[in-house]
Amino acid sequence: MAGPEVVTAKIVLNGRIIGFRQFKKNYFCPVSFNLQTFQMKKLLGLIVIFQLVFLSLVAQNGYPAIDKSPMDMAYFPVGYPVLKIQDKATDPLVARVIYSRPSRGGRAIFNGLVKNGEVWRLGANEATEIQFFQTVHIDGKKIRSGRYTLYAIVKDNAWTIIFNKENDTWGSFKYDTKKDVLRTDVNTQKTDALVENLSMVFEKTATGCNLNIAWENTKVSLPITF
Repeated sequence: MAGPEVVTAKIVLNGRIIGFRQFKKNYFCPVSFNLQTFQMKKLLGLIVIFQLVFLSLVAQNGYPAIDKSPMDMAYFPVGYPVLKIQDKATDPLVARVIYSRPSRGGRAIFNGLVKNGEVWRLGANEATEIQFFQTVHIDGKKIRSGRYTLYAIVKDNAWTIIFNKENDTWGSFKYDTKKDVLRTDVNTQKTDALVENLSMVFEKTATGCNLNIAWENTKVSLPITF
């Protein structure tokens, strides 16, 4: 009984024939064997396997990836922790704000992503929190030392800044107006340049400090006296 028919295939690399290979027809019958294509498919296969192994290791480790809206903090006096370790802190710690910093990413922010007239967490992820280490005054009203959640209601010409006593919350979904400690309005200003990531910084004033908040092309300043 005759064996299976044998076929000869060309081995092609970069469009040139570099050799021939024989195959049994009942197992494999190519017209040509492109080594470059074969190598590329092999490389892609290895990349896919590597990615699957990497994702598996990440899942096993249980550590999250870096958030798209990283958490940050600002102090008053500005740079207080550095001043403290350098023995250069001449004034006591007054305030610290902890917030997430979403990026603009080409999106329309105010009256776009952040809707006018709606309560906003003043950042991303967990609602922004501010801590006072001494009694301060805002809009003529006393706020005792402690930790407060900050919200904002954005309008075209002014924002309403809200101090709320419900801490450790995510977003503004569970916002409760009954837990407000203070509401105050601050006028909006235009920034000189686009601010890509939401930014907060304290600025010293003659009567205390301002908490400056900026994103996209808008900024507000919240006066704090002490």
